[in-house]
Amino acid sequence: MNLGFLGTHTPRLDDKNRLVLPARFREPLAGGLVMARGHERCLCVWPVEGFRAATEQLAAAPLSSKAARDYTRVLFAGAHDEVPDRQGRVTVPQPLREYAGLVRDLAVIGAGTRVEIWAADAWERYLAAQEDTFSALSEEVPTGIP
Repeated sequence: MNLGFLGTHTPRLDDKNRLVLPARFREPLAGGLVMARGHERCLCVWPVEGFRAATEQLAAAPLSSKAARDYTRVLFAGAHDEVPDRQGRVTVPQPLREYAGLVRDLAVIGAGTRVEIWAADAWERYLAAQEDTFSALSEEVPTGIP
């Protein structure tokens, strides 16, 4: 049973600005991935097919929607596609490293249909801020999880 991308991993960028993907993420991303700006200054990584499915929803938005045009421009302009090497390494391009504040220590988290890459300290701050509201959010977000 495929539950999507799960867990938190703490790899580092190497001297060539490459990330070694966590072992459990390598197979679903082996055929290629798309890396782009995410929300809250993280990076999002999708398998190519997952990115294609996500962007089909954007394509359905009317061109008259300024919000859809703006979102699409920013997403695609910063996107980078790549196929991981045999060791599961991918290069994180400079503009994306700068956007997310990635220097060395990372938090790579499973977020269901995508992977998120955070600067380790930014992830710790975000998680600490969310801990207090996690229970309250469960009342607003229809999860089906008790």
